[in-house]
This record gives sequence, structure tokens and C-alpha cells, in this order.
Amino acid sequence: MSTLDPQRILVVCTRRIGDVLLITPLIRSLRRAWPQAQIDALVFRGTAGVLEGNPDLGELIVVPERSTKMARWRELRQLWNRYDLSFSCVPSDRARLYAWAASRRHLGMLAAGESAAKLRLMAGAVRFDDVNTHTVSMGLQLADLANVAPCPEVVPPTAGGKLPPGIGQAFAVLHPFPKFTYKMWTEAGWIALAQALQGRGLQVLLTGSNEAEEVAYCQRLAATSGALCLAGQLSLAQTADLLRRAELFVGPDTAVTHLAAACGIPTLALFGPSNPVKWGPWPSGRDGIDSPWRLVGSARHGNVMLLQGSGECVPCRLEGCDRHLASWSRCLQEMPAARVIDAALGMLEPNSAELAR
Repeated sequence: MSTLDPQRILVVCTRRIGDVLLITPLIRSLRRAWPQAQIDALVFRGTAGVLEGNPDLGELIVVPERSTKMARWRELRQLWNRYDLSFSCVPSDRARLYAWAASRRHLGMLAAGESAAKLRLMAGAVRFDDVNTHTVSMGLQLADLANVAPCPEVVPPTAGGKLPPGIGQAFAVLHPFPKFTYKMWTEAGWIALAQALQGRGLQVLLTGSNEAEEVAYCQRLAATSGALCLAGQLSLAQTADLLRRAELFVGPDTAVTHLAAACGIPTLALFGPSNPVKWGPWPSGRDGIDSPWRLVGSARHGNVMLLQGSGECVPCRLEGCDRHLASWSRCLQEMPAARVIDAALGMLEPNSAELAR
């Protein structure tokens, strides 16, 4: 490492789990460019687990999502000028403030409509695009700004690879419960899918967080379908270790679906209102840095198939038909179980052809 190379780097991503996972290609790009550098990440509490065991990172700095002004001031003082280079990976004043405090050379993002005066906090910025640029691609624009070759590899966490008891040799993983209702498929659909996969000789495992409603939902599915409920029992890193050995994963637009895609297993993603160009799961081993997904239409790329709901309004990019987080989305609620089962079974076939919309 030359004297001009940064020796300490901070990557700031103060957002949700999926956002944090999808900055790992930026982190890997930095690691390849500066293999001897100390690279740390600052994230919200509750999201750090998706970086557990990441070989490209040193320290994980975890801050609460909400804190007092005095606590925020202490956080900034602890970061003050500790780094040679910092990145704010979301167009957020808070992320920019952390990165600005950490380093005099701060590269970040500026959203449309934001004042150019905010550029004063940054040595350079890229324009944030929330519609036509994938989240992975957006982070890699920061690598380009730092004159670093992009490495479009999403790096899943690991807890060491040990699996919980009761897991067979051949299994599929279903993650039926997203964080928000508007991304949900139907309970009857999950039961039918689980039974179809068991009919193919696969053990079916249900994953989920430890939230009471999510655990109860997965337990109800397990009791009806014969699947094994693991909801609330695994960390994100343990879930990734489980996924690495699965024959198939099926899930909605959620962080665990991104994990499955990054683990390289056949991954079926059920999409409704969400913008696939921005949020489609990033296929493992993909070389390109542009989004593999179109706005409209189902498609398969590499180990990932994105199955999109039907309707002229799809994707609306809104929070369900009633425009709030607890709203249902007709495009997902009306997605037939037979369509999902056919796609899932097709993903199990060796050298399976891409499935049409």
C-alpha cells in the first residue's frame, strides 16, 4: 500500500437490512483495491447481523436508529477524523454527517431535489437514482468515484456453517413473511407450495424473524403443511449458512431473498408492487454492474428467477393497493399457487430453461 492509499476506510449505511447487504459489493471492491486497509462499517442496530463474518470488514460500528441529540453528538465525537476515506451509501443527512465527521475525504450520494449546498459535506458525490438503477449498481458508482474497479459480488454473512438439528440431506427453504403486508403472498399458496415440494422428496423449512406475528404465521403454515418451522430460531448469519446448503429458496421481496440469491442457490422471488430494476435479487456470479431486471415482466438470470404479479398497474412502486404498509397487494394476493409451484419445480430441474412471464 502506497503512502497515498487510504489506510482506514469507513462505509456508512444507515438504513434497512437489505440496503446493508447490498453495499457489500462496494466493500469488496474497496478490499480488492486496498487489501491492507482497515475497512469498517457503520450501520443501525438490528442490521449488523447481515455483515457477521464478512471477511472484508474490520470493526462494525452499531448506532441506534433513534437517539437523543446528546447521544448523536457523542457518536460524532468518537468518529471524528478517525479515517482517511469515508462513504455515505444512502442519500441521508444522518449518514452524510457520520461520514463527514469520520473523514475529511467523504464520498456520498445526493438525491434529486436535494440542495447542492449539501455537497459541502462531501469531496465528491453521485446522483442517487431510486427508479432506474439497482441498489448494487448505485453503490458501485461510489467505487467508480473513488477510482476503484467495481466488484459486483454480494457477500452473505456466516456464523460458521453449523446447521440446527432435524435438517435432512435435501431441503428447500421458504421465507413466507416479509416485513410489510403489501409484499405478502397468500397463506394457502405457501401451504400448497410446501406440499408440492415435499411431494418431490424435499424437506421444507420455514424461516422468519423472532417477531411474534411472524413466528405464529410460520407455525400455522408448518402445522398445516408438514413443514419444519425455524422462525425465530436463527440469526441472519445462521440463515445464510442454512441457505448455502438448500436445493431451493422461495420468498417475497425481502432481505432473506437477497441472501439466498447471494448464496448461489436456485432462488425464486415473488414480486408485486416493488420495482425489480431497483430491488430484484442480485444473481450470484453476475459480472455486469447494471441491473439484470426489467421494470415489467418475469425473467430468470443465473440462479434467480423473478416471478412478477400480473396487472397493468404492476409494478406500481407503491405500498399496496391502499397505499400503506399494512395494505394488501392484489397482484400478489391473486398470484395462483399453480404458477408459483410450476416455477419452483422448474428451478429444481438440471439445466432448466428460463421461464416465460
